[in-house]
Amino acid sequence: MGILSNLLEKLGLKKSVERLTDLEIENLRTVFKARYHNFKLLLSANNKALEIMADMEDALRGTRPFGMSFVRANSTAVLVNVYRIIRNLDQLAPGKYHELYDNFKSIQEGIDQLLSGKKHTRETSLVFSLSRVNRHMADIVGSKMANLGDVFNELRLTVPRGFVISASAQEYFFEHNDLQAEIDRRLQASDAEQLDQLYELSADIQQLIIRAKVPKVVEEAVRDAYHELEKTAGADVKVSMRSSALGEDSAGMSFAGQYRSELNVSSEHLLDAYKEIIASKYSLQAIAYRLNRGIMDEDVSMCVGCMAMVNARSGGVIYSRNPLNIRDDSITIHSVWGLPKSVVDGSVATDRFIVSRSKPCSITGRDIQPKRQKFVCYPEEGVCRLDVTGENAAMPSISDEEAGALAAIAERLEEYYGSPQDIEWAIDTAGTLYVLQCRPLKQLDPPGRESSEMRPKTEDDADILLEGGATASPGIAAGHLFVVRKNSDTLRFPEGAILVAPQAMPRLAALLSRAVALVTEQGSAAGHLANVAREFGIPAILGLQSATEVLATGDLATVDADGRRVYRGIKESLLDQSRVPKTRLMEGSPILSLATEVSRHVVPLNLIDPDRADFKPGCCRTLHDITRFCHEKAVKEMFSFGKEHHFSERASKQLVCGFPMQWWVINLDDGFKEDVEGRFVALDNIVSIPMLSLWEGIVAVPWAGPPPVDSKGLMSILLEASTNPALDPSMPSPYSNRNYFMLSRNFCSLNSRFGFHFSTVETLVGERPNENYISFHFKGGAADFPRRLRRARFVAGLLDEFDFRTEVREDGLMARIEGYDQEFMKERLKVLGYLLIHTRQLDMVMSNDASCQEHRQKLLNDIAGFMNASSTSSGASSPSFPT
Repeated sequence: MGILSNLLEKLGLKKSVERLTDLEIENLRTVFKARYHNFKLLLSANNKALEIMADMEDALRGTRPFGMSFVRANSTAVLVNVYRIIRNLDQLAPGKYHELYDNFKSIQEGIDQLLSGKKHTRETSLVFSLSRVNRHMADIVGSKMANLGDVFNELRLTVPRGFVISASAQEYFFEHNDLQAEIDRRLQASDAEQLDQLYELSADIQQLIIRAKVPKVVEEAVRDAYHELEKTAGADVKVSMRSSALGEDSAGMSFAGQYRSELNVSSEHLLDAYKEIIASKYSLQAIAYRLNRGIMDEDVSMCVGCMAMVNARSGGVIYSRNPLNIRDDSITIHSVWGLPKSVVDGSVATDRFIVSRSKPCSITGRDIQPKRQKFVCYPEEGVCRLDVTGENAAMPSISDEEAGALAAIAERLEEYYGSPQDIEWAIDTAGTLYVLQCRPLKQLDPPGRESSEMRPKTEDDADILLEGGATASPGIAAGHLFVVRKNSDTLRFPEGAILVAPQAMPRLAALLSRAVALVTEQGSAAGHLANVAREFGIPAILGLQSATEVLATGDLATVDADGRRVYRGIKESLLDQSRVPKTRLMEGSPILSLATEVSRHVVPLNLIDPDRADFKPGCCRTLHDITRFCHEKAVKEMFSFGKEHHFSERASKQLVCGFPMQWWVINLDDGFKEDVEGRFVALDNIVSIPMLSLWEGIVAVPWAGPPPVDSKGLMSILLEASTNPALDPSMPSPYSNRNYFMLSRNFCSLNSRFGFHFSTVETLVGERPNENYISFHFKGGAADFPRRLRRARFVAGLLDEFDFRTEVREDGLMARIEGYDQEFMKERLKVLGYLLIHTRQLDMVMSNDASCQEHRQKLLNDIAGFMNASSTSSGASSPSFPT
């Protein structure tokens, strides 16, 4: 018994001889829940940190204006989330990786030292005339008004006259009423995860601001600026007041549309409207965004633009490129009668004009809708909605000449900013065209969503091999395809090839210096490999389904990461587009230089391969290194739950399943449909997703029993059994015929012994792919060592075919897969369940390559049979299988 006990302990299968009390069982469940909770918190912080890194990299392209507030806010946010990652890993493995805190502190000090040289000094001016505003004032007047200042002062386009109430004015307003301290207190006391509490918090803070008094010095500055505006725009001029928060409409930020605007405001209500817009900084969606991203509240000051109100005859929005097709450069104009408000809020059907960039430009498409209502200015103040009657409702809201003029403005703005633009405009009753707002346009390209009119056909369409996924790194490149499925494939990866892989694994980063483009079936733009692809400037499409099936090694292809398409052959027309240099609006800016310096402590990834000797806490040189290390170790620590926590028969219930083996189950959390009294639990009472998937594979094909053994195989078994007492089946052991599950709805840990074979499966499967993993350990056998080794390699080869990463050490096998969606993981668990049953005792016939190949083909045929049957019954397309 002692020898077997020692062996089980080495394999992580030993359980306490003593029976657990009810309290100990409950403690086991509590430990699991706490561990799973910390694991999820770590992954959540990991995702946020990687998203922020992606935003920082996007800003470093220098094509969009941003200020110190962006650099500070994102530096703070990424530090907060990386610290959370370390703290949660410390909860999973107390004290084991404590060195990470020292490395984090060193990196934080490096970032703080850079930022301390750019101490924020408040601009004393509370109000700026729009004639003084430019893109370098994003920290003072907000990105939206800084953009508009450039449109007015640099491009000399027509913009309503006006002024901006600066960030300093808002800070002075808050200081005067001691608002920031009270707001911070309320934010810290709130539960950010409870939506009802967040809603109440939002309403309370907004009312707190609206009730506060504007300091006299701010009031006087606003009144003086308004009187100056009257000199050029007329006495008692009404104004539009628009939010211009620091970071709004700038690189990587998503505040657009979350803040308030007030239209047609009279002089007597200027300050009331000002407070309403300041208060909108604490709208429900804005608070939630900042809390989720770890952005400090005081880093997002609110500025307000005040411009003479345009009494619009027509208004609308221009997209300088098709927002639904990144390769369509036609200009789209949406227009309505009256103010553009009804286009922005989607309340009225709009006319749509498609304008080509040819010289002279021409209207290639028009869609004139009946426009039943319009927004107009009240003579006194405010706006109202009026019915449009008669023939005006069906008439175009702009002429062809006006469409051409609007298209020309869109081209100028795109050329100036170096990227597609989203432009709000209005035409007054005198026919004067005004630019009201200009911000970067986010282009999408979801397959199947473009209308035939919006997406013109090209001669290249016939050569599209695949389309979809997500742009992880922009650009276009061409070369020979090379599919990497196994570790051995990486050794053969050629210089200048397109890297194609099932999953965006960080270890593939080692190949990016030789690759011209990257395509994977799984992964997101916020992953580790995506960050490295951007760092190298490698075009990358992640999440492109069926890539490894459709794209074949050796074929020539062109990857258009912006358009999210892969084409057959070399497409010179696309490659020519990639060679056009983009405008770097921030080139030479001290802010861009500082952001670049800060990013060197954040973005580069040095730790790639977890098997290397330098994959340890002391070698983490950047925040990205820490996130990579912690993610890898967090999954490993979760794997170990089933090894570190065991239970006795008293803690478990015997599974009633009609399968000729004994199975025992303990419910760690929510793995049962309903609580069960007594010693037995029926299979139909189990709701554990991974366990049921594993079970489908276990029972998919009846086991025909051990294969016929030749005389050499039988002698090797007898010899091994006679010299290794630990394999004596006559020795009393509760593991001889029983298999043990620990489970919850999304978790399963299986410890099993099938004869002389010991195996463990630990898996977490749910709706969030980044949390999903399967870990499999296998060891043992009754034959001699060469046959056991051959069997371990045999099973590893099979699992390699189904996307597992495998490692064979002596006669033991370790396999792992992670990061795929729920359905994919369920299919792989079925395969694993089948192999658990059908590879036992195969070591006895692992005498030569021919025997291995024969059994391999038999197992693959079985797997293809039950997997195809499963996909047919569910209505899904049949998966492809290796042969």
